[in-house]
Amino acid sequence: MTQRSHACSGFTRAEMLRSAVARAGDGLPAIEPGMPEPAGTGLTRRTVLVRGFQAGLAVYGASRLGGRAFEEGIAEAAVTGDGRVLVSVFMAGGVDSLSVLAPVGDSRYASLRPTLRLLPGEGTTFSEDTRLMWAPQAAGLRTLHQEGKVAVLPAVGYAGPDQSHFTSQHYWEVGALDVHARHGWMGRFLDRHGSATNPLQGLSLGWSLAPALAAATNPVAAVGRLDDFGMWAPGVYDGVDDLMFDTIGTLGRLPTADPQQQIARTVAAQVDQIRTALGPYQAGITPPTGVSYPTGDFGDRLKGIAAGIAGGLPLRCVALDAPGGYDTHSSQLQTFPDDLRATSDGLLAFQRDLEARGIADRVLVHVWSEFGRRPAQNGDGTDHGAAGVGFLIGSRARGTMVGEFPGLATLDAQDNLRSTSDFRAVYASLLEQWFGVDAAPIIPGAGTLGRYQLVR
Repeated sequence: MTQRSHACSGFTRAEMLRSAVARAGDGLPAIEPGMPEPAGTGLTRRTVLVRGFQAGLAVYGASRLGGRAFEEGIAEAAVTGDGRVLVSVFMAGGVDSLSVLAPVGDSRYASLRPTLRLLPGEGTTFSEDTRLMWAPQAAGLRTLHQEGKVAVLPAVGYAGPDQSHFTSQHYWEVGALDVHARHGWMGRFLDRHGSATNPLQGLSLGWSLAPALAAATNPVAAVGRLDDFGMWAPGVYDGVDDLMFDTIGTLGRLPTADPQQQIARTVAAQVDQIRTALGPYQAGITPPTGVSYPTGDFGDRLKGIAAGIAGGLPLRCVALDAPGGYDTHSSQLQTFPDDLRATSDGLLAFQRDLEARGIADRVLVHVWSEFGRRPAQNGDGTDHGAAGVGFLIGSRARGTMVGEFPGLATLDAQDNLRSTSDFRAVYASLLEQWFGVDAAPIIPGAGTLGRYQLVR
């Protein structure tokens, strides 16, 4: 085993720091020398909370929001733009790309993976490079690729790869090889091209803000699930709670000259507006006939995104984590197949849902991980590597391979897979081709990165 404990301490720390973003007011744990602070650290959060009542949604950067911000944001989204949405799905822990697209046809594969390898006939040949084979658990992705709806990046990364979960993930989140960057790449996009009155333009589905969405000026939000947005008051229920929240909303809209009362009433009004905006989803979300999501939060969150977009929520960038954890140092065969299947099946169901609702042309999904694993297995697992696998999914995705699989004959100086596409160039291409904006002010060095044709 080689240095894995140190690297995974970094991963654990990253999770701790990332969680601390949502508790910025409580102070952050100490950061070791050389470790980047996570994007969004210190970002002001306004949890939509009225004393005695609770709402499971946090709005970041909300200090400039007026009482009618949500109504205005929704109205603005209804009349402007083409409603394109980018959904970022993070496979946390560094996914083993060689167990998603197995290089069965590479002469070194069997010796590097004596017990973790996919055997000939166990998977399905990847049509764009017949050395590779889709793992059986990736059947959902394979199906969408066969339909021309998945662009596959078989070796995406960056030069001089850092095998620390924390540092590499930070690079991907900020869209730059800069440990000092404090705002996410999608947050910077929303700062330049978003709205000052629409907190739902950047939505993190989970209990903390995804650092990639950390903006400097415009508001973004985090909520666990669209269909599980809890607002409650102890001892108040059976319809009385509805009347109570209606009254709070009414009171929140009353004018006042007192600054402190104005703050309280603004928050009360936002509680009512959020409740109104997300209320239709609280009774549960039923996907279209024939669409079936995997059980669990990942499927439920994807189901909520599809329903929210169809329902007119003013979403532009959404971030969520894939199910499970991909830091597979040991017992890889006990966890990896189920996690990959849940991720792949969920993404297939999401695409089918969007298609059934007639909104598939408006949504693009970017699936990423901070790095891949080492080609040589270590015991019954794999250690941190370099280039990994990524996907762009959607009816408008250009369903062809980006870069190439570099093969196992020539690895990098640390015996890891070499990258053949740069994640920052992917971001620059997405900004220009999906959102139609100049990438140069958002992605540092965009002018030198080149572009990939990702959208059709």
